[in-house]
Order: sequence, then C-alpha cells, then structure tokens
Amino acid sequence: MCRSIQTLFNLEPPATSDEVAAAALQYVRKVSGSSKPSQANQEAFDRAVAAVAAATQELLDSLVTKAPPRDREVEAAKAKARAAERYGKG
Repeated sequence: MCRSIQTLFNLEPPATSDEVAAAALQYVRKVSGSSKPSQANQEAFDRAVAAVAAATQELLDSLVTKAPPRDREVEAAKAKARAAERYGKG
C-alpha cells in the first residue's frame, strides 16, 4: 500500500473532494509506475484518476460504521509518532 495514501473513512470533518482526488492520483501513479505520464498517455492517466476518485467517493459515501468519527488532529499526531519511530527522528 502507498504510505502517502491516507485513510479517508470516518473522519471528522469528513474527507474533502481534494483529499479523494489526491488519493486517486497517488494510486494511479503507483499502479502505472509513472508520476508524470507522457503526452501519449496523459488522457488515459487523467481518465484513470477520475474513475478511481469517483469509485473512492462512492465507496466512502456507502460505508457505514457505529464507531465514532476519528479526530484528524489525533490521527495526524499518531502518524507523526509512527514516522518518528520508523525513521529514528524525534
């Protein structure tokens, strides 16, 4: 899994369309092996990003949970602590 793709479900405030688009872009970059496609592949790349973003938004809109929403600031602090431990920075 791409480490740069963040969990978007059950957050307070909810994930924005920009966050969904960023996750879709990262996914397509990873799958295609290209961070910047050639001009010949740009249209296919853009269509894939749009399709993945639409599917991601549909998924997020369809999921249900009884768990309380996670606080973004708390989740960000946890991620920062994990990164510090992983990379030996603190």
